[in-house]
Amino acid sequence: MTTTIDTRLGLGRQLPAYPLLMLLLAVSLGVSGAPAPLYGIYEEQWRLTPITTTLVFAVYAFGALVAVLVSGVVSDRYGRKPLLLGAVVAMVVGLVVFMLARDVTALYVARALHGAAVGTVVVVATAAMLDLRPDDGARTGHLTGITINVGMAVTILSASLLAQFAPDPLVTPYAIVTLVVVLLLAALLPMPETHRDRSTQPVRIARPRVPAEIRADFRFAVLGVMAAWSVLGVYLSLFPAFAGVSTGIHSLVFGGLVVTAMAGAGAFGQAFGGRLAARRAAVAGDFGTALALVLSLFALDSRSAGLVVAAAVLMGLTFGLAMGGSLRHLGSVVPAGHRGEVMSAFYLLAYGAMAVPTIGAGWAATQWSLESVFPWFTAVVAVACLAAGALGLASVRRAW
Repeated sequence: MTTTIDTRLGLGRQLPAYPLLMLLLAVSLGVSGAPAPLYGIYEEQWRLTPITTTLVFAVYAFGALVAVLVSGVVSDRYGRKPLLLGAVVAMVVGLVVFMLARDVTALYVARALHGAAVGTVVVVATAAMLDLRPDDGARTGHLTGITINVGMAVTILSASLLAQFAPDPLVTPYAIVTLVVVLLLAALLPMPETHRDRSTQPVRIARPRVPAEIRADFRFAVLGVMAAWSVLGVYLSLFPAFAGVSTGIHSLVFGGLVVTAMAGAGAFGQAFGGRLAARRAAVAGDFGTALALVLSLFALDSRSAGLVVAAAVLMGLTFGLAMGGSLRHLGSVVPAGHRGEVMSAFYLLAYGAMAVPTIGAGWAATQWSLESVFPWFTAVVAVACLAAGALGLASVRRAW
C-alpha cells in the first residue's frame, strides 16, 4: 500500500508531521540542556574542575559536529526518517548512561551520544520541515528558533526543580526526560517519509557545501549565530554555578532559573523578531548581544540575584533576535536540492563556535578563577558580536 504526504495536515489519523517534527526539535534541545543545572552537583560530589565541566559540555558539541557533517548528506540520499529514529534511540541510550553514571567517563559517553543525536535531529528535522513546506522556509526557520529555546527552557527548569526537590537528583530528572523521549519515539514510528526525491549518488563524507548563489546570504546568516552560540556554551556549562557564587545563592533552582530565563527570553525574542525583516532582526541581535554581555558583568559584580536574572533575560532576547533572524533568512534562500548539506554547514559552524570558546573559558578558569576569566571572555565575544553586526549591517545596506 502506498502513502502520500499531506504537507499541512499529516496522514490519516497520524499526528501531523510538521508539528511533530517541531516537537522533536523541542525535546531534543531539551535533552541537550537537561544536565546544565546538574553540573554543580557533579562538580561538588565528584570534585570536578571547571575545565572538566567544559570538556564534558564540549564533547556534546563535538559529537554534534560529527553528526552535522554527515547527517544532512546521508538524509538526502536515504531519507529523513531512518536518521531521526536512530537519533531518538541514541537519546534514550544516553539518558540511561546518565542515570547509571558513577564517574566522569560516563558523562563523556552520554554527552557524545546526545551530541550526535541532537546534531542529527537539528539538521534532518529542519530539512524535513522544509520538505513538507518548501515555500515557507522563512516561517520554518522562525518557528525552529522559537521551538529550540522553548524546549531548552522547559527542560532546564524542570530538571532543576526535580534535582532540588525530588529524590535522587542525578537520576530523577533524566528518568522523566527519558519517558518523554520514549513517547515521542512511539509517535514518530508511523510518520511517513518526507524526502521522496532522493539523490542516487554514493554517500561521501565531505565538508558541507554551500551553493555559490547563496554564499553571501549564508555568510550573513552564520556570523551572528557563531557569536551568539559561543555565549550559549558558557551559559549552559559554567554560568549557573558562577551566578550562584556571585549572588551567594547556592540553589539548583536559581542556577536553572538563570539559564531558563535566557532560553525563555530567547523564544520570546525570536517570536517578536518575526515581525521584523530577517536581516534587520539578525543585525539588531548581534549588537544587542554585545551590549547584554557587558551589562551581565555589571549584574554579576552587583551580586544582585534580580539583576543577574534580568541580564540573562536581556541576553536571551538579543540571542533570540540574532538566531531567529539568521535562520529565517537562510531558510528563505536555501535551494531545495541542497537543504541537508546547507543546514549541515550552518550548524557545523554554530556548534564549533559553541565548543571552542567554552573549552577556552574552562581552561582559563582552572588556571585562574572564573571571576577573573569571565570579563575577558565577555570582551572577546562582545567584540565578535560587534564585528558580526557590522558585517551584517553592511550586508543590509547593500540589500537596500
